[in-house]
Amino acid sequence: MKRFIIGLMVLVWATAPASADPAPADIAGDWIGTLQTPGGKLSLVLTITEDKDGSLAAVLESPDQAPGQKIPVTSVSVTDGVLEFTSRAIGATYKGTWTGKAWQGDFNQGMALPLEFKRGELAPKPVLKGLDGEWTAEIVRNGQTIGFALTVETTERGTSATFAVPAMMAYGLPVADLSLDGDAFSFSVPAVASSFTGTFSGADAPIAGIWQRKGQEALETAFIRTSDKAAEVKRPQMPQEPFPYRSVDVSMPNAAAKGVTLSGTLTLPEGDGPFPAAILISGSGPQDRDETLLGHKPFAVLADYLTRQGIAVLRYDDRGFGRSTGDYGTSTSADFATDANAAFAFLAAREDIKAGAIGFIGHSEGGLVAPIAAKANDALGYIVFLAGPGVPTRELLVTQRRVISMSNGASEADVTRVAEQSESVLDAVATASSTEDAHAKLEVLLTPEVMQAMGMPPERKQAAISQLTNNWFRYFLKHDPVPYLRALEMPVLALNGSLDQQVDAADNLAGMRAAFAEHRDATVVELPGLNHMFQTAKTGGLDEYMAIEETFSPKAMEMIAAWINARF
Repeated sequence: MKRFIIGLMVLVWATAPASADPAPADIAGDWIGTLQTPGGKLSLVLTITEDKDGSLAAVLESPDQAPGQKIPVTSVSVTDGVLEFTSRAIGATYKGTWTGKAWQGDFNQGMALPLEFKRGELAPKPVLKGLDGEWTAEIVRNGQTIGFALTVETTERGTSATFAVPAMMAYGLPVADLSLDGDAFSFSVPAVASSFTGTFSGADAPIAGIWQRKGQEALETAFIRTSDKAAEVKRPQMPQEPFPYRSVDVSMPNAAAKGVTLSGTLTLPEGDGPFPAAILISGSGPQDRDETLLGHKPFAVLADYLTRQGIAVLRYDDRGFGRSTGDYGTSTSADFATDANAAFAFLAAREDIKAGAIGFIGHSEGGLVAPIAAKANDALGYIVFLAGPGVPTRELLVTQRRVISMSNGASEADVTRVAEQSESVLDAVATASSTEDAHAKLEVLLTPEVMQAMGMPPERKQAAISQLTNNWFRYFLKHDPVPYLRALEMPVLALNGSLDQQVDAADNLAGMRAAFAEHRDATVVELPGLNHMFQTAKTGGLDEYMAIEETFSPKAMEMIAAWINARF
C-alpha cells in the first residue's frame, strides 16, 4: 500500500496549550517555526497579510524541502488569542494559542506535531558555490544496488539540499549539516540515519567518499553530477485540452459523516446519456482526485481514457485533503467506504447516469474500501480491483516488507531477524484493547535494540509508536478482506501486475480466485510486466515509479474499459 510523504513529514505525538493571552495587534508578516520530524528538522515560514477590511490571507514555505515555493493556505483566522489555518493543498491544519511571545500549538498533517511560531526572519544558510543541481550515487549492499539522489539549490536563503532514496519511495528528505570546507564535503540525512563525507574536486567531477549508515558497514561511493538543475519529469500520457468530453467540478456531502464534503471532478462522454459510470477510490495515504504521485496522475489518465470509451468517471479528493473537508488523520478504511457511497449517491441522483451501471474502481487500499462500501450498497453495479488485497492485511504487510527489503539489498538473515521483531510489534498492536493499551505495550517493546533491528534510529521511537497505534493502522492490521469478497454478488474484475512488490500478485490473486470460486461473473487476471502502479516495468521496484514515463499501462486501461462496456 502507499503511505508517502505528502508535502511535509509530520509523524509525531503532541498536545496544545489550553489558554491564550490576547493576540498581538499586528498579525501581518513572517512567522517562523521549526518542526521536529522523524526525518529531521524542517523550518516553516508562515507569511500572513491583512487587507484593509481586516481579512487575513497567508502562504506557507518549507525552505528545507522546497525553497522559494509558496504553499497556498486555504483559510487563516485569529480569534480570542487562537491562530488557526488550513492548507488543503497539503492536507494540513494548525491551531495555536498566543503565549505573549509566540503561537504555541499543533501542526497536523495526518498526525499532530508540536509547532511554535515566532515573529522574525529565517536565518540564511551559507552559500556553497559549485554544488547546485542533481547528484546521484549508488551503493551495493548484499548484492543489491541502491541508488541515491541529492538535489542542491541556492536561493536568497542560501544553499540547501534534499535527498531521495527511490528504492524506498522516499523523496524530499531534509538534508542536515550540508558543508563544503575547502575540498571537504559532507552532509547527513536524519530520516535514513546516514551521512556522507567526501572530497569535492569541482562542479563537474565526482565527489568520492564514504557513505555511513548507523549500525551498518561503511561503503565507498561517489556522487556524480547529472544536471545543473532539477531533472525535467516527462509524463506523455497526461491528458491535454481540448477534451472530447465534458469535465465538471462537483461537491458531494457525506450524510454519514459530520463535516465531510467531498470535492471532485466528473467527466461525462459526449451526448445525453445515460452513461455507465465509474467511481475511482484511491490507495492509502491522503490522495488528491488524480492520485498524484511522483509527477504521475494515474486517476487523471484513467478517467480520460474511460470517458473517451463512453464511461462517465467521478474522482474526488480524499476527505480532509485537496478541496474536500473532514478529518483524514482520525479516519479508517471503514470511514472511507462511507465517502465512496456518498459519491455513489451523488451519481445515482443524476439523470445522465445509467441506473444499475455505477461501479467502483479501487486501487490498492481502494480495493479494500470498495467491498466494505458494497456491503452497505445493494445498488452497486460492479467493482474493479486494481492491486486490491485478497488476503488478510497482516499477511499482506509481512509479505510486502519481505519482498521490498530483499529488493533493497537486505540479506536473508537481516530479513528474517526484522520479520521476527516485526511480528512481535504487530502482535502487540493487534491484541491491544485500545490505542492507549497499544501505546503502552510498544513503549516497553520498542527497545533501542529492537528499533535498530528494524532499521530505525532510537530517536524515532515516538514517531513509530504514533504510526503503529493510529486509528487507520489498527483497523487496517486487523482487517480480513476475504469475507467481504465472498459476499460480493455484482460483476467483479480483479487485476494485478506480475511485478507488484507492494501487493504481491501471486498471493493476492490466489486469494481472490478462492473467494470468487462460486461467483457468477468474476474475472481475475495477472498482467505480466506491470508494477503496483500499473506501469510497464523492469523489476517492479519502488525506485522505478518516478523514472518510468508511462503513467498507466494502455493494455490495462483497454481491458478495464472493454470489461465495463461488455456488461453495461
